Amino acid sequence: MSMSIGSLHTCRVIALVTSVMWTGAAHALDARPNTTQVDWYASLRLQAESVHPDERSAASRYTGLRDAYSRVGVSVQHALSPALTLNGQLELPLDMANLSVQDPYDQGDNGRDNPERLRIARIGLQGDWGAVHWGQQWMPYYNAVSAPVDAFSSYYSGFATYTVFRVRHTVAYTSPSFRGLSASAAYAPAKGNRRSTSRIDDERVQVALSYDLGATRLADALDDRGDAGYGRNRLYGLSATHRAGAWQMAAKYERFDTGNHNPGSFSRDGNEAVNLLVTHQRGDNTIKVMLARVEGYGENIVHLGIDHQYNPQLKFFAEFYSEAETAAITTRGDGLSGFRAATSGGHAWLLGLRRDF
Repeated sequence: MSMSIGSLHTCRVIALVTSVMWTGAAHALDARPNTTQVDWYASLRLQAESVHPDERSAASRYTGLRDAYSRVGVSVQHALSPALTLNGQLELPLDMANLSVQDPYDQGDNGRDNPERLRIARIGLQGDWGAVHWGQQWMPYYNAVSAPVDAFSSYYSGFATYTVFRVRHTVAYTSPSFRGLSASAAYAPAKGNRRSTSRIDDERVQVALSYDLGATRLADALDDRGDAGYGRNRLYGLSATHRAGAWQMAAKYERFDTGNHNPGSFSRDGNEAVNLLVTHQRGDNTIKVMLARVEGYGENIVHLGIDHQYNPQLKFFAEFYSEAETAAITTRGDGLSGFRAATSGGHAWLLGLRRDF
């Protein structure tokens, strides 16, 4: 019986995570009490959606299922000494709508033959001096600037930004907090950056600063994205968040500094993104409203949502998402490979659930 390359990769990935889980568990049994900790987890996230592209000649409207970033993973922490901890994490994406071990957005194509079959795969050390990790991991720019407005539960969360979320082969350092001030930096070689959703065949460097004042947090960051064929390619970002009782507000600003002067392009020099997010929690319900203007990628964006926390493990959500130009709206079941600028944006209504294990 023959097996496709995709199926073979899926089997290998499942075997890998199973091996890590069993190995970690075995080490935990052999270790001294409180020396090794192994936690495995899973989260099922699925939505039913009705999608309406603005330009029907480029893409048809549809009703169907879409995965909202389901995942399964394991994390291991081992205390080498009272002041030094070795830790690692492996997390796989589960595209439940397409029944595949793949990222629902990065399904391959667009400069990459195979879909992304890892979310996180990192190992590192942590101590009083900070933490250093190697592998595929969340990037400093995203954590500092984009994460504060990436607050929705559906697949459409997180699109209103210019940066990348995770990059393979990255070396990252995070400092300890000194009176609320902390710094982080990361370097990814070309072989990692070209496998990211940016598809840039050059090294990538990021630095970020954040200042935590308790109820208020301020941050700024630089993302030197690498040469994409037009020389200078930098992204600068600022963010601010504030909590006041049941209310939380977040704002983000980004600006490109590049050698790209092509009108309408994603990374055109001077392109700006501005986001404003407000959330309000009332009992088991959280109401979310985000307005954004992202030049060259969605343009005017409106994102509305409500989450209902049924119990600690189960959440239901309903959302409305609209974009004036194409960013997140794609053809049925597709992600980046289904991006069609001619669609000219559109809107989506959806209902979904999240079940954590």
